[in-house]
Amino acid sequence: MERVAVVDYGLGNLRSVTRGLERAGAAVRLTYDPAVVQACDRIVLPGVGAFREGMEHLRPLERVIREEARRVPVLGICLGMQMLLESSEEHGTHRGLGLVPGAVRSFPRVRGFKVPHMGWNTIRAEQPGDPLLDGLGEEEYVYFVHSYYADTGMADRLCSTEYILPFASVVRRGNARGVQFHPEKSGGVGLRILENFTERC
Repeated sequence: MERVAVVDYGLGNLRSVTRGLERAGAAVRLTYDPAVVQACDRIVLPGVGAFREGMEHLRPLERVIREEARRVPVLGICLGMQMLLESSEEHGTHRGLGLVPGAVRSFPRVRGFKVPHMGWNTIRAEQPGDPLLDGLGEEEYVYFVHSYYADTGMADRLCSTEYILPFASVVRRGNARGVQFHPEKSGGVGLRILENFTERC
C-alpha cells in the first residue's frame, strides 16, 4: 500500500481529501512533519483559501517539498495546484513553489459570468497519455470552486477548461501534477484520478 503524505499546513478540506485517498487505496499520513513527508511515497498538497496565506503557512516545508518532487510524485489540489506555479497575482504578486512554469491570474470580469467559478464543468484532455488521466474520456465533468486560474504553457497543460477564458485545469512538470478542481468532490471521475495518482504516477 502506497504511503501518501497529505500536507496539513492549516488550509484545506483535509477530511474529504483524506477520505478520497483512502478510498483510492492509499495509506494516508496527515502531517506537517518534514521527516514524515520524506518517508512517504507520494505527497498531496491540498488547499482552500488565499495564495499568500497558503505560501506563508507552507514556508517551513517549502524546501522539503521542492526536493522531494525530484524523487516522488506530488499532487496539488485547488490552491495546492496554484502554489505549484511560479507566482500569483492574488492580492499583490507572490512567489510560489516554482515546480510548474506559469502564473496564477484573476478571472476578468465579464457580464453574465460569476466569480468564483463554482460548480461542475468540463475538463478536456490536451495530453491524454498521462497516467493521471488513465481510464478517463477526452472530456469529463468535475467540480470547481476558485476565483483565480492557472496560466501555463501548453507543454505543461494536461487538461483545459473553459470559463470566461480557457485555462489550465490539470498541469504537470516532471513529478509535479496539479488539479484546479476538487477530485474528492467529483464522484467517480475524481476517485479515478486519485486512484491513478496513488497507483500509476
